[in-house]
Amino acid sequence: MQINNNINIDFDSIPIEEFWNTGDVKENKMHRIHSYPAKFPAFITNKAIDYAENYGLKVDWVGDMFCGCGTTAFEATRNGKNFWGSDINPVATLIAKTKSQVYKDSTLNKYYDIILNNYRKKNVSKNDLLETNERIKYWFKEEQIINLLKLKYSIYQSIPQKSKYLNFFLTAFSNILKPTSMWLTKSIKPQLDPNKKPANVLTNFSRQFDIMRLANQENDNNKSQVRIENINFLNKKIKKPFADLIVTSPPYVTSYEYADLHQLSTLWLDFTNDYKTLREGSIGSLYHNTDFIKDAKQLNKTGEDIVFRLYNKDKRKARSAAKYFVDMQNTIVKSYNMLNNNGIALFVIGNTEYKSVKINNAKHLVECMINTGFTDIEITKRKISNKILTPYRDKNGKFTTDKSSRKVYAEEFIVIGKKE
Repeated sequence: MQINNNINIDFDSIPIEEFWNTGDVKENKMHRIHSYPAKFPAFITNKAIDYAENYGLKVDWVGDMFCGCGTTAFEATRNGKNFWGSDINPVATLIAKTKSQVYKDSTLNKYYDIILNNYRKKNVSKNDLLETNERIKYWFKEEQIINLLKLKYSIYQSIPQKSKYLNFFLTAFSNILKPTSMWLTKSIKPQLDPNKKPANVLTNFSRQFDIMRLANQENDNNKSQVRIENINFLNKKIKKPFADLIVTSPPYVTSYEYADLHQLSTLWLDFTNDYKTLREGSIGSLYHNTDFIKDAKQLNKTGEDIVFRLYNKDKRKARSAAKYFVDMQNTIVKSYNMLNNNGIALFVIGNTEYKSVKINNAKHLVECMINTGFTDIEITKRKISNKILTPYRDKNGKFTTDKSSRKVYAEEFIVIGKKE
């Protein structure tokens, strides 16, 4: 649907477009090498490239400022496009960098054998255990801590620091942390399972290596340029436009704390000593130290309306929402600035609800795009499929696995704009 600068349309009545619902080819195994919440389907990137090229755009560089675990990165490079992406989450950028490379099978097997050999020789001292982060001790039994320390040391000992193969094996290490911990299996939030029997470290690592090695064998990346930065996009200096096509899925205003969800990896991989510090700067986080009055003055009309309706229900959430909407407004401006003339931006975003307040993220996004200068804005809907996070909410709007509860996120919007 072409909106002609009209944000007062009924977003609920926008029809679902089948084009954005299903892919034409089977998803590559590389997308399943590491668990990651709320991934959007890989085929969206392929269809976005087709859409742009059918429009007459020559796509050389694809960008994604919320690149997550590299879905867009992988598909862009697989289609012969160069890619630039960023994410504030260091676990996300580690996975994205790993997925965007092709590895020699013989070299993978060589390093794997060296790692196992070093693992068998490695001993962990009492001092190593004493120095282990207290949060790690909270999540892991001593046997698993000892074996994970041995494995981690062995990986770093076996592979050169700047090698892409180090990222490969650190990603494998990262993905075995939840099964080897006391983290409740398939939980949508950090939760201990006192009855869980944690998995064997070496068995899981071997299984994970086989999964990743087989995924790599079907990877036909044709040597495109890839640049992935672990940064807050709002802090990136854009000296001149460089992207022809943006394909991205911003976080929602009520999204999870990704720093909490990925705390095992951030602690074990030494990205931080306190995972809570990674909440700062994350768009949509409840933990911002921010000036609500200052943020409120910068809100566009849609953002202001949502924030002040939230304020009557939950002042803390309203402050978080105000910061989120201001950050999104600045994100859209920077997205526009990074696009070449005639470039196209495609955003995947959903609406939700919090304590009976409807949060129209899509409407806010469209208003941002209009105010920034995007033209020929189109908006359509797709059915959500294959998302890890549950679509159900309890009476307070929080995530729940209770299927008798209210269902949200059943659909999401595809919003497309052009830079003339």
